[in-house]
Amino acid sequence: MPETDGPPRAETHVSRRRRYWGINLLIVGALLLVWAGVSLGLGILGVDWLNQFKVGGAPLGFWIAQQGAIYVFVVLILVYVLAMSRLDKRFGVDEE
Repeated sequence: MPETDGPPRAETHVSRRRRYWGINLLIVGALLLVWAGVSLGLGILGVDWLNQFKVGGAPLGFWIAQQGAIYVFVVLILVYVLAMSRLDKRFGVDEE
């Protein structure tokens, strides 16, 4: 009698760990792209074009290079913390 397929086998510990770290690397990579885009793209390469706009009397390019990039970096840290908390809960490795 041929064997029937039962329920799918549970993931092995190694495959779950690889999937967890793969998702972690995707999150880090996406946040690094945003970081590079803001710091290099807007803060250095796009500063001349952005300077035609003003923020509180200062040119926008200057403001992003001096202030705005810092705000974006803080937001990126918060996004990473939230994303990793959700990922940890999803994989059952949270600290609660």
